[in-house]
This record gives sequence, structure tokens and C-alpha cells, in this order.
Amino acid sequence: MHTLLGEHLDKARGVLDPAVFDYYAAGSGDEVTAGEAEAAWRQFRFRPRVLNDVSSVDISIDLLGARAASPFIVAPMAFHALAHPDGECATFAGAGGAGALVVLSTRSSRRIEDVAAAATSPWWFQAYGMRDRHLTHALVRRAADAGAAAVVLTVDTPYVGRKGKVGGVRIVVPDDQFLVNLAQHLLPGTVGREAAEQDPSMTPDVIAELAQVSGLPVLVKGVLRGDEAARCLDAGAAGVIVSNHGGRQLDRTMPSALALADVVDAVAGRVPVLVDGGISSGTDALVALALGADAVLVGRPALWALAADGAAGVTAMLNALATDLRHVLAVAGAARIGDLDRSMVGLAPWPAGSGEPVFG
Repeated sequence: MHTLLGEHLDKARGVLDPAVFDYYAAGSGDEVTAGEAEAAWRQFRFRPRVLNDVSSVDISIDLLGARAASPFIVAPMAFHALAHPDGECATFAGAGGAGALVVLSTRSSRRIEDVAAAATSPWWFQAYGMRDRHLTHALVRRAADAGAAAVVLTVDTPYVGRKGKVGGVRIVVPDDQFLVNLAQHLLPGTVGREAAEQDPSMTPDVIAELAQVSGLPVLVKGVLRGDEAARCLDAGAAGVIVSNHGGRQLDRTMPSALALADVVDAVAGRVPVLVDGGISSGTDALVALALGADAVLVGRPALWALAADGAAGVTAMLNALATDLRHVLAVAGAARIGDLDRSMVGLAPWPAGSGEPVFG
């Protein structure tokens, strides 16, 4: 973990209400998957190139028409106002300070339009297929009207995973935050929290449906299999995000680091492939990019930075990761992300951290 991210984590632990900290940090079940995420990236080893001109290093990216200063994207996460009074508005301002792309969660604790007004860099909107599909359609239309450049459809939550640390699926969130974007669309007599829950009957048809409703490209988040990625592309997905939801859904799910290559191979360059889950340094990102990812998302580190130092903390976190990536990219013999390929990385032939090869 980058030193600054560790400092933000320690400060966030001290300033956040313990129930909020546990909610953000929690994984589902026994937290096996949540606990494996960072270590999985450390199982890989590099085969650097040499004698390449790396006097100038460029880590900027273009994704579906959006230009960003680095491949680090702030992942969609719920209820930022639990971490900072300005909530997602501060997160967006912080991402803009680093020129980074950011994804706004359906469970935002601030109005879509207010968050968009704070944005100075490209942003996407994350959507759930909710039980009341009218709510999903209303939110993606508002996001498109407010300037979102794409929709990110989360598909790994037919039901929200139970988390032992919070004694259920989430802590109690006040209505003024939970329903801030939904209340105006609820029909008379509707119980907002029930209508807003995920629809477990959702099928791939929803991908084209949201593309038509929003007029935007739709990326699918929560894919861990190559065959499922291909199925999403067949249904019209404009991108795939390899993710196990931060270990918050099905416990003992494979780490994203170990699922990425299969998805990249299945997609075969037809659309961008992104990945999240335990990425906490430039070296982690270098592994992901060498395996074929086009960008990486960071989740909890953004929340810790927000709690620790507001918008300035988010900017500092993203800039620190970008600086770290520029350095390791150059040391690996690459001047730009496009210089990386699968030949430059592989799984270590010994248990991670043991330092001892295993033969036979």
C-alpha cells in the first residue's frame, strides 16, 4: 500500500464514527474475499524491458471519448456524506483536481445535479436495475442530462450481501441521504426503500434498455468470467469492469487480480476492460495494465482520503498513485501504458511472500 493511502486509512479510522468505518470496510461472510484483494496483486512478478527511452512517461488515457490524466478512476461507492459533510461533491472536486475520471453511485447522498456542478473532470453514473425500473430510468436520464459520459451497470448484486460487521446489508442511513435522488420520482403510496432495492430478475436485456434510455454507452460492472463478459458484449455492453464488489457480495469469490486475464482474453480488444479490487499502489496498477486492463478503479482509498482531508485528500491520493505509476512504468521499461503487454508479468512460481520457489 502506498504510504499516503496508509496515512489516510489511519486518519479515517480516527475521525469516522466506528459504525461508518466498519460499514465502509466490511466484506461479506467471513471476509475471505475482502481480505485477499490486495495480496492477490502481489502474487505477480515482472519481466521488465531494458534500453528503452523512458525519459518522458505518459499515463493519460482515453476511455469511450473521455480523456483523463491517469488510469486511476474513483469507483462508485454509496453515501459519501457519512464520511464528509460535502459528500460526493467533495469527492468530485477532489477527482477533478487530479484530472481523474470518477463514477457517481446510484446511492449518492447528494443530488446528481449538485454533484455534477462540482465536477471538473469527466464522470460516469453507476446504475442498479431497481425493483421499480422507473426509478432506474429516471436516474440515468437525469445523469445524462447533467453531463455523465457513460452508465456503469452493476450486475453482481441481485441481493445485497450480508456483512457481519454491520449486522446486515448496511447501516441505517437517514432518508434525506438514502432517498435524496429518488424521492421526487416515487409514486404515491410507494415505500421508497423497497422500490429502490435491486431487481433479482434482471437479465442482459437491461444493457440495451439503459443505453436506449440514457443515450450513453453502458459498461457492465461485476464480471469475473470470460464467458459472462462475452455474454454482456453480445447484449450491447460498451465496456466491462472486472470486480467482486470489494468483497461485499459473495464471499470466497475469486480476487479480481486472478480473474482479469480470462476476461481480457474473452473481450479480445472489442471494448475497454477495467478492473477494481484491492489496488492500492502504482505497482498494483502496473500489474493490472500489463494483464490487459485499460484502467483501474479505486474504492475505499477514496473514502479514506475524503474522510481524512476532504477534496484535497482525494486529489492527493490520486496524484500519489499517478506519480507512483509513472515511476514503476518507467522502471519496467515502458514510456506509456500502450507499451505494456502480458509478456511483462506473470504469477510467481512460489507462495506469495514466502520468498522461496516451489519446484516439482
